[in-house]
Amino acid sequence: MTLVRSGFTQSDDGIALHWRAVGSGPVILCANGVGVGTFFWKYLVDAFRDTNTVVVWDYRGHGLSSRDIDARSTALSVRRHAQDLWAVADAACAGEPVLLVGHSMGCQVVLEAGSLAPGRTAGLVLMLGSAGKTLSTFFDNPRSPQFFRAVDGLVRALGPRAGEAVRPLLGSPVAWWGAIGLRLVDPYYTRREDLQPYLDHLASMDFRVFTRCVRSLQEHDAWPKLGEIAAPVLVVAAENDQFTPVWCSRRIAASIPGAELLVLADASHAALIEQPETIHHRLRRFIAARLPAWGPPPPPP
Repeated sequence: MTLVRSGFTQSDDGIALHWRAVGSGPVILCANGVGVGTFFWKYLVDAFRDTNTVVVWDYRGHGLSSRDIDARSTALSVRRHAQDLWAVADAACAGEPVLLVGHSMGCQVVLEAGSLAPGRTAGLVLMLGSAGKTLSTFFDNPRSPQFFRAVDGLVRALGPRAGEAVRPLLGSPVAWWGAIGLRLVDPYYTRREDLQPYLDHLASMDFRVFTRCVRSLQEHDAWPKLGEIAAPVLVVAAENDQFTPVWCSRRIAASIPGAELLVLADASHAALIEQPETIHHRLRRFIAARLPAWGPPPPPP
């Protein structure tokens, strides 16, 4: 029977952080994207639960962690999320070294976490994300930062009313068909039941928390430090990622000594739920070659 544990730990500034640990063995600790709960990791949890302890958790203001926070006064920086990550690690895996796996915003969080505690970081897996200044490459459009500033200003001006116009759309079929039509997800690989939890979770959030977290991604910049990373690194990119262009992932891999790169054909920013088998096969090969104590040899090709 697979061991499953869950609980809450408190950050040093009093925020309750929810975590869940599945399996036993060397620890894989996952960091979500912004506006996302732990549901995007369900296939990875199922794939590695027999060989590893997989820890998933919710950022402050997300999922089952503390939601009753003030976006104007509560720390929501990438560094703060990285500190929260280590608070979760202390609670869930008692100081063991961990393989840090980040998706989207989670890439910046695990990069920052790795710099805060390199001795506890066995390796880094950076999936579909940037190393900093995220809005500058968002949709590969140089005007993205200006567009977001306008949206953020509107959200802050509206306050609690900001979600009133958006929530009905996120809960309707319009959101699903919009994601397909704009190629934000791959229409052939993505199942609606896998994406709907994201739409539901985003609709439940305080949009001021969401936009403040996005602002923090633009403020964070780990690009100058990539050459200093000594831990093994695997970078995962998607050919049709509209949010993080594939060249951004190539640049990350080229900037980190010894980093490995996987580019997924016909995949989007939601590749975790589109092509999980390919990702897991490559991750097993990475673990076997670079972290042999972390799991069994990969299956034959």
